Amino acid sequence: MDQMKQRVLILTGKHNNQPAVSAALRAIYEVDTFDKMEDAMHALRNRTYHAIFADVGDFLPLERALVGQQSSVVLNTIGEGVCIVDADGRCAWSNNRLRSFPPEVVQKVRAICGQARAVFSQQVSPTSDGSPHRSKKYTFQADDDRYFEMITSPVIDEQAHVRQVVAVVWDATSGRRLQQKINAIDSAGRELAKLEAEAIAKLTPGQRLQLLQDKIIRFSKELLHFDHFAIRLVDKKTHKLELVIAEGLPREALEIDLYAQPEGNGISGYVAATARSYICHDTEKDPRYVTGIHHCKSSLTVPLKLHDKVIGIFNIESETVGAFDEDDRQFAEIFGQYVALALNILDILRVDRVNTFGQLAESVVQEMGQPLSHIVTEAQSLMEEYIGDDSMRERLNKIVGFVQDIRSSLADVKAGPQRVIGFDRASAKKTDALLAGKRVLIADDELNIRKTIGEVLAKYSCEISVCKDGYEAINLIEQQDFDLIVSDIKMPHSTGYDIFAAARRRRDDLPVILMTGFGYDPHHSIVRASQEGLSTVLFKPFKVDQLLDEVRKALTPKATSAPPPPPPPPSPATPPPTPDASPDAKQVRPPS
Repeated sequence: MDQMKQRVLILTGKHNNQPAVSAALRAIYEVDTFDKMEDAMHALRNRTYHAIFADVGDFLPLERALVGQQSSVVLNTIGEGVCIVDADGRCAWSNNRLRSFPPEVVQKVRAICGQARAVFSQQVSPTSDGSPHRSKKYTFQADDDRYFEMITSPVIDEQAHVRQVVAVVWDATSGRRLQQKINAIDSAGRELAKLEAEAIAKLTPGQRLQLLQDKIIRFSKELLHFDHFAIRLVDKKTHKLELVIAEGLPREALEIDLYAQPEGNGISGYVAATARSYICHDTEKDPRYVTGIHHCKSSLTVPLKLHDKVIGIFNIESETVGAFDEDDRQFAEIFGQYVALALNILDILRVDRVNTFGQLAESVVQEMGQPLSHIVTEAQSLMEEYIGDDSMRERLNKIVGFVQDIRSSLADVKAGPQRVIGFDRASAKKTDALLAGKRVLIADDELNIRKTIGEVLAKYSCEISVCKDGYEAINLIEQQDFDLIVSDIKMPHSTGYDIFAAARRRRDDLPVILMTGFGYDPHHSIVRASQEGLSTVLFKPFKVDQLLDEVRKALTPKATSAPPPPPPPPSPATPPPTPDASPDAKQVRPPS
């Protein structure tokens, strides 16, 4: 029961020094009696009391002392440094936190308070307009490269004089460095978005993406310290997360099919579907995590947004548990905004190239139509004048034939990626020893393209198989042996890189030629496949001769890099003749 009693403090005085009162209270409470103010204050600082009994004259000083004590406790508990600086620049009072700062920091605080007092004195002088004064914020750097911030406020007496300055000081190093890193990331992101201002119009689409990829990898490592990451873009039709750029991730992790769906598609699918960033602190305990780098322990995934619409995800992985925090999330989100913008710029450039090419082709066809007609008319008129001159009429007929060839070529160009230029004029040729009997798989969702390429290669005795989509192509690659794969980059069900990867799984040296219209590469298959041994890329519309040249290059056996065997040592009995010692030696020299 004694442990349940409340505790009471009695400060005896002239009017409450009555033993009967103390005895009555002791029957109910735990009572501590003091006759000195100092002893009572000491007890209040070290114990908890539920009630205080004191004379009226003693209660007000006691209350003030309590308030002052509580204020000191509060000021010594907070994380900021607090001090009061007088008119002479001396520190009249400071809390424990301020006293823990280095002496040079305290000295700077006092100096700044002196400057602030001069400013406050002008604001509250008798000649001022009476407007209320304001606190002032200052920032300074210490000798150890730490940053501090402080807020100063004036203490004004009844005569409107600034007697003291109160300062609240805190270490702002982490915040300042955080802002510096954000600024660095922002600057790097702006460099990514500068692609349209650089001389990239002369670069191929693959080179443009390579330039962007190199920058993303460099900034991710230098600024964000992300060594293992992948960027995937959402396919607008299938909602599949197509891999675009990857660094430090194994092939098996990159070949996983993921879709922008909140369930069953890992963390990346969840982020793409919900547009919310996701920090996975421990992959072994997170059911959403799907296989990534070997021994991955934690990951960070942020959405790539363009005009508030998710176009993809930026996924980062680490071999350490809990490697990512809120600062990393903020950095990745800021950087991801610029990545999305840069990728959109590349797409805009591609669309602009398509439109420009189409307009240019249309203009050329229109401009050349009338002159070509005049040439044909004049040639036919001349043929009538040269009746009986078979030689001249034959030459004029050739001119008319050349005009027809020009018109046909212009029609091919105007048709764009749906036509192989020069196919109608391609004549049957003799069997090419390099091409004869070669098994070629042609995959394209455009009937005219796969039919045309098939007919061209069939003239050279190639064995042709055709597929209308990626699903059929991959199945055939897995079931049959081919000498060459010719595939479009964008088809239903699979990308050009998927076709390339399937060919690599079948045989490491199986050559692959990818095709794309005007450099269109929505999933950036060109760069990814080129890094792994892609033979070449054909940009539609292309010529028949260009197709044949690339096919021959792809089928040409690669020269081995093995060094030739060393020559046998000369016989000690008969030294070998020098090249100049014998006429016969000169005759066997290879021609220069």
